[in-house]
Amino acid sequence: YVFLYFQVLKAFDYFSPWKGQQQMYKLDISWPKIPEYFSGQTFCVAVDSLHGLVYVGQRGDNVPKVLVFSEEGYFLYSWNNTVEMPHGIFVLNTATDSSVWITDVGTGKYGHTVKQYSPSGKLMQILGTPGNAGSSLNPLQFDQPAEIFVEESGDMYVVDGDGGMNNRLLKLSTDYKEIWLSGENGTGIGQFKIPHSVTVDPFGRVWVADRDNRRIQVFDKVTGEWLGAWSSCFSEDGPYSVRFTANYKYLIVAQLNINRLAILAAPPVGAIGDCAIVNTIQLADETKPHLVDVDMKSGAVYIAEIGAQQVQKYVPL
Repeated sequence: YVFLYFQVLKAFDYFSPWKGQQQMYKLDISWPKIPEYFSGQTFCVAVDSLHGLVYVGQRGDNVPKVLVFSEEGYFLYSWNNTVEMPHGIFVLNTATDSSVWITDVGTGKYGHTVKQYSPSGKLMQILGTPGNAGSSLNPLQFDQPAEIFVEESGDMYVVDGDGGMNNRLLKLSTDYKEIWLSGENGTGIGQFKIPHSVTVDPFGRVWVADRDNRRIQVFDKVTGEWLGAWSSCFSEDGPYSVRFTANYKYLIVAQLNINRLAILAAPPVGAIGDCAIVNTIQLADETKPHLVDVDMKSGAVYIAEIGAQQVQKYVPL
């Protein structure tokens, strides 16, 4: 009995939010070198860990929409063409080249699209029907697409619905045809209320921040089958962003309204189970962390903060 009691205590200790937390990350106050380059609202950030680059998407009148920094924090260059209102940003590295994907939720002539750029900002590809919101799959249409995740194979996952008519997770092939689709507006299994962020793990699972349902839903990447959901960790505020740490042991989730990053234990292969918060990073009031990205080489976490109008870098201890 005594042994069992200690086992229970140990488990409680491990998951207890009241325990004095071992800090897992610390703020890198030297990043960026010159914060004044952030001149608009910073909505999204993406790391190219292969080339040591950090891309930031920002909004505002007469501000460059995409800023590029080195991982040391030096401003390199910016670009502005054909980006209206960036929402999500993703960097893809393949054996032959790199590209930057941006979801644009603008309502003007470039909006409602997912666009592929070269690292220097040359527009290479437009998915969706620029300027036209819709739900069609042929031709492809989006309504305020929130975020995209592209695999090295070229298969891509789009969460479409930052408050528009669509609440769906779409898997597209390399030639941009639908492989599978999950979702409609609702609270049931596989339904969404503002699917806001998407990521894929090495075990064939797709993780979606189902923001206004205050849960994360998980799907099989091959079939689109629903695998499970986490909701008990999000009673205070829904998940805005989902990203894995470099070792895939943890999931980092931004919670905008409570200015917090929650670090959750990632389940091994098999059952999704329920979520367990192992650590948190409490940000200053009104910081409003919107989307995050992780440097898969160094493990650093970058946070795009709408309220503070900055991107902050946290490094693992």
